[in-house]
Amino acid sequence: MKTEPSCPRCGRAVQPPGLWTSAWQCDVHGAVAPLQGVRAPGTSSLEALLPQARVPVWIPWPLPANWVVTGFAEAGDERSGALATVVALSGPDPLGGVGEIAIVAEDPGVGLGARLAGLDGPDPGNGFDAAAADAKLRFDGHEIALWNLAVGRDRAVYTGEALAHWLWIVFASADTGLLMCEINSLRDLRDINDGGVALEPPFGAASPFLSRVLAPREG
Repeated sequence: MKTEPSCPRCGRAVQPPGLWTSAWQCDVHGAVAPLQGVRAPGTSSLEALLPQARVPVWIPWPLPANWVVTGFAEAGDERSGALATVVALSGPDPLGGVGEIAIVAEDPGVGLGARLAGLDGPDPGNGFDAAAADAKLRFDGHEIALWNLAVGRDRAVYTGEALAHWLWIVFASADTGLLMCEINSLRDLRDINDGGVALEPPFGAASPFLSRVLAPREG
């Protein structure tokens, strides 16, 4: 059954464009890029997402050992394309058990990364980058600076700007954030369609974190 679009910031139902506006509307957050249903991990989901993506579809590359892709999500519609993308991953937590990562690329103001980070959003807020960067990644010869946000004990969050879009890396649990020391570079999965790296990422079971945090809000 197809999941109805919802607000990327809060999960409430949204009203489709009508006679007076071309935007989807949330009763609380106004005009929004509608969040579509979480996509299951697999080749067919990736092939459906990539043509819609107007922002990068990021994954760490190479992936941490024994980590796999566990789902996708996007915000936007057929007219706008995907203005935010999420790639979920799962694998061994450095301190034991299973950890999860959600990597978000989005246009300013969408608010999907902040929601996954547990923040009111829609963006990281003023002053988050006032100090020296806490981590740096590389993509296509360029350096991406990231800052660690204080979001509580259940997750660890790094954010910054890459290719003029927000980049969020959300670790669940917070212990999984230790993996940030092992992640050195990113890959944009759109390269599969652009003649770049042809290697498809490995897929695993669907992400519980993504499905839970991005579940539509009742009422």
